[in-house]
Amino acid sequence: IILVKSKRAGIRVLASVTRFLETQLKLLVNTDKSQVVKSTQSKFLGFTFKRGLIKWHDKTLYKFKRQVRILTNRNWGVSMHYQLFKLSQYLRGWINYYGIANAYQQCVDLDHWIRRRVRMCYWRQWRKPRTKVRNLMKRGVHVQAAVACGITSKGPWRSSKTPGIQQALNLNYLKSEGSYSLRDGWIKVHYPNG
Repeated sequence: IILVKSKRAGIRVLASVTRFLETQLKLLVNTDKSQVVKSTQSKFLGFTFKRGLIKWHDKTLYKFKRQVRILTNRNWGVSMHYQLFKLSQYLRGWINYYGIANAYQQCVDLDHWIRRRVRMCYWRQWRKPRTKVRNLMKRGVHVQAAVACGITSKGPWRSSKTPGIQQALNLNYLKSEGSYSLRDGWIKVHYPNG
């Protein structure tokens, strides 16, 4: 990243640096990655800069969500324990690299979204209405609420937002099963000593 005051100066510096790299050092310059843009539109190692703060680039967030969708695919034929293990492994590695960004609220929002995806996977895995009702009741949901959730015609994604499922598969239960929180990881990166 080379910062200059104007776009004209940026174009001039890009041309001179490209010429130096190609003639003197015999290096090939990637024209797709070498560009003159505002600092808020730049992308460097997955980050961008807005109002003096380090933020995640839009492409970084898009790739993250795509990978989480793959890891929480409701048709993936593995146990939930293994699925949560692989998801937590990915989340831990991702936040340890990208956690330096000023994105606490984004981590909280992503945590909500990820938990809903995990609930959807559980709901899909239980399949039959009687299994759904039995598992909800086993986790403390009242009989009427469990039956209402179990026989619903809503799909897995819409069902994952219902109060009965959220009560049964709450934050404490998901953590006990091995779910990892981006928010907790972000706090560890920014405040390592507590």
